[in-house]
Amino acid sequence: MRKLTDKGWMEAVVATHGLKRVGGWLLDFALPPRCPGCGEIVGQVDLFCGDCWGTLDFLGGGCAGCGLPLSPGEVEECRACEQGSGPLARTRAALAYGDVPRSIAMRLKYGRKVALARTMAGLMKRPLMDLDPASVLVPVPLHRWRLWGRGFNQSVLIAKAMGRPFEPDLLRRTVATPKLKGLNPSQRRKTVERAFALRPGAVIKGRSFILIDDVMTTGATAEACARVLRTAGAAKVELLAFARVLR
Repeated sequence: MRKLTDKGWMEAVVATHGLKRVGGWLLDFALPPRCPGCGEIVGQVDLFCGDCWGTLDFLGGGCAGCGLPLSPGEVEECRACEQGSGPLARTRAALAYGDVPRSIAMRLKYGRKVALARTMAGLMKRPLMDLDPASVLVPVPLHRWRLWGRGFNQSVLIAKAMGRPFEPDLLRRTVATPKLKGLNPSQRRKTVERAFALRPGAVIKGRSFILIDDVMTTGATAEACARVLRTAGAAKVELLAFARVLR
């Protein structure tokens, strides 16, 4: 076989880069970037169209504990966080739940638009700065039956896209609970209170964790996960969600 000279290698590299560039142009022409919210063609990947961007309600400030807006007379924490001692030290979310966040979450889970996990993770990096930088990310798990049916856990995809250390199988959902939609907060808590367990041999004591989820409704699922970690000796458990239902 004839050996390539230095000049030959350089020409081959240039040709390869040229093919990749042409391939990229063809791909952009055939599959142009689209708005994560509505699918309209946009200028670049992960960019929202003007209409969808204008409807996004970014969450920030509020209670130092739960992250909800403070009422008149409340200073750093809401009254519930001042009085309570729940398993979650802090809760944060990127967006208030609405039409566009709902569309994104639904298309990721049921439309298999897995690239949306990167979009969601990008929006979650801002509220992540409010949480412990030394904590390990832990995706809220799915039961194996639901995982087999869907093919992936959306929370794992989001955690992976955040670029932080994460443990995808630290928690396990051992009970196939029914869907929580339509249940009140008390019913939700009762449904999931014994649904989670640790991976055998997991080392928890003294460590801090941030649970990652796509949508937070009442917080019952995250609190059940947090209790398992705290019972095993976790120093702190926080929650970060893409979107949160405000009541």
